[in-house]
Amino acid sequence: MVASSSSDTARKVGAFEPLREPVFRRIWTASLLSNFGQLILGVGVAWEMTRLTSSPGMVALVQTALMLPLMLVAVPAGAIADMFDRRRVAMIGLAISMLFGAILTTLAWAGLATPWVLLAFCFLIGAGVALYAPSWQASIGEQVVPEHLPAAVALGTISYNLARSFGPALGGVIVLAAGAKAAFAINAVCYAPLLFAYLIWRRRHIPSRLPPERIDRAIVAGARYVLYAGSIRVVLIRAFLFGMAGATTTALAPLIAKTMLGGDAGTYGIMLGSSGVGAVVGALTINRFRERLGTEISTRLLAAVSGVALVVIGLSHSLALTCAMLGIAGGANIVTIALFNISVQLSAPRWVTARALSLFSSALTGGIAFGAWVWGSVAGEWSLSGAIVTSGVMLLAMPLVARLLPLPEVSQADVALVELTNTPEVALALTPRSGPVVIEIDYDVDPADAREFYGAMLKVQRVRLRNGAFGWSISRDIADSAGWTERYQCQTWGDYLRMRARFTQTDHTAQEHANSFDRRAPADRHVRRRLERPFGSVRWRADSPDPQQQTLGYIAP
Repeated sequence: MVASSSSDTARKVGAFEPLREPVFRRIWTASLLSNFGQLILGVGVAWEMTRLTSSPGMVALVQTALMLPLMLVAVPAGAIADMFDRRRVAMIGLAISMLFGAILTTLAWAGLATPWVLLAFCFLIGAGVALYAPSWQASIGEQVVPEHLPAAVALGTISYNLARSFGPALGGVIVLAAGAKAAFAINAVCYAPLLFAYLIWRRRHIPSRLPPERIDRAIVAGARYVLYAGSIRVVLIRAFLFGMAGATTTALAPLIAKTMLGGDAGTYGIMLGSSGVGAVVGALTINRFRERLGTEISTRLLAAVSGVALVVIGLSHSLALTCAMLGIAGGANIVTIALFNISVQLSAPRWVTARALSLFSSALTGGIAFGAWVWGSVAGEWSLSGAIVTSGVMLLAMPLVARLLPLPEVSQADVALVELTNTPEVALALTPRSGPVVIEIDYDVDPADAREFYGAMLKVQRVRLRNGAFGWSISRDIADSAGWTERYQCQTWGDYLRMRARFTQTDHTAQEHANSFDRRAPADRHVRRRLERPFGSVRWRADSPDPQQQTLGYIAP
């Protein structure tokens, strides 16, 4: 659950306060129109699929095709957003979605839109959105002051769910009046205002003092951070399970409208609109839930509420009752997702924010995509009603899962970077590619404090590993019971410098606690940094060229 400090801040900020910030207001308003376009596209594709095929599995795959890119593309997109100018990355993603939206429209007007063509272009349009999303989410903190961040995140969900409230109904009307191809065209056009809003944003991009990581290493670094950061890792697991359990509300909604309620595209739009209205109302209560109940209790309670609503939907043949339950489920779901999102944003330092958010998005949408496939298969093999009821029962079990995987508390100390002052001594001609680099730190610890020191070093281990170190170990001198040596390595000298630049206040506190057991003065502490030379890495002849010999000493911090 989020620490009280962040809750105190949330109490002082109104739900719409971030809209006073001009940049955020422009982008938020344009994103509202973009979200309308995406929802209209979803309605058009889903209803066109029911016209082309009666297979429940193919209809459910529409949701999978829209969500799968967020799982597959979001992680490298997050790494790209952390490495380069987030504004430009967002613009490229929007341009990709607009381009493939226009191509899909052309194919539809030419009568070439088969079921698999629809799924393919849903994936490609979703890939552009997946490239855009991490840059947008990570840049919210640059568009508003820090105390407005939770409310700004909540407004992001309100933008999407305002579109959900009216977009599906509007999409249904468009499909009935002009066909699915008109919905495809409107989707392509709706990306233009958001692209323009990013174009006129004069974001100040401050390049890193270190060379950018390779994208594969950046992805691994982000994944390792999340793996060793308990506050984020648990959120991702919970988000995946929550998305998988509740995927029926979106994946099977067209079949609920057509089979259980005997409706048409208009009925489907009304159903999604009801869910969107509930989500908007829920989004306005996010800060209230955080203040009064905390993140942990709120997510448990809301999962149970959503589960009950799904069970009722699975047994209902009344449009009014189904819409009421969809509204309740929509509100519960959006508050839960927003609380998870806020927890990740408050837990991730700036250097890894986009990657952490992209991994969160991948976990959530991956759960929804997997759940859509599972529940579509269950509906095809068993029954539509049975699939929805079973999904609701799984959500009712989420509070039990939460007891096994409780959300740890987080604070702003986890994201405040600290500049290290102990500059390494460098006597070799190093390049960013030089490595591996081995670091050894000696400690002189009173044998009576050995157990406490070892416990402190286990916390240091998590700090090293999540910031990029490998092969961490702690050893004790057999001949000297007071002598301890910490050892770890980084793949390259550049990776070591990046690891030093990633220290947060919490990391620094853990290191200082371990240092407090050392009986030597800080100036006398022994730190050895060695360049490991595996066999074959040394040039045997002095005249052998070295194309990578671009000398790099020490780059602060």
